[in-house]
Amino acid sequence: MITALLFGVFGVAAVAAGVAVFVTDSMARASYALAVSFVAVGGIALLLNLSYIGPIIVLMMVMEMAIMAVFMVMLMGMNPALMPMDMTHSKRSSVVLSAAVFVLLAAVALLVPWPVRESLRLPGGDTIAALGQSIMGSKMLVMLTISPVLFATMVTAVVLANPRSRYERLGDDLDRERPADPERGGLQR
Repeated sequence: MITALLFGVFGVAAVAAGVAVFVTDSMARASYALAVSFVAVGGIALLLNLSYIGPIIVLMMVMEMAIMAVFMVMLMGMNPALMPMDMTHSKRSSVVLSAAVFVLLAAVALLVPWPVRESLRLPGGDTIAALGQSIMGSKMLVMLTISPVLFATMVTAVVLANPRSRYERLGDDLDRERPADPERGGLQR
C-alpha cells in the first residue's frame, strides 16, 4: 500500500516537474524542474528494486544540474532566474513532432511481440546487482556522501562569485525601473 502511494506521488511529481520544464520562463527554473523530475524518476527506480540505478539517476541529475547552474551564472554574468525567456521554439511543429513520436513509440510498445522471460533472475544470480557491485563495489556509500558536499560547494562558489544580488540591483522590493549596475549595457538599456 505504501509502495503504491509512493509510486503515485513520485509519478505525479515527475510528470508535473517535466511539464514545468516547458512552462517556466527561465533557464534556471527549467533546470531545477528537470532535476526534480529526474529525482522523482530515481525514486520510482528505487521502488522497483533497482537499488543501483535509482541512486545513480539521482546523483547524476543533481550533480548535472548543479554544474549547469554554475555555468549559467559564470557565462551569463547575472542571475539567470531573472531573465524571462520562452523555453519553447517552433511550438506548432514541436507539438506535431512530439505527438508523432509518442504514437510511434506507443505502437512499438503495444505491437511488438516481446519475449517472455521465465524468471526475473538469471541462472547466475542478479545481473544488475552484480554490475553495480563490480562498478562501485564498496564506494557507493562514499559517493552518496560526497555528492551533497560537492553540490553544497558548487552552490557556495556561485553565491560567493556573484556578490551583487537581485535586491542590490533592483532594490529591496525589486521595484527599481532600471538596475543599478556599475557599467552600462545588459538588459533594459
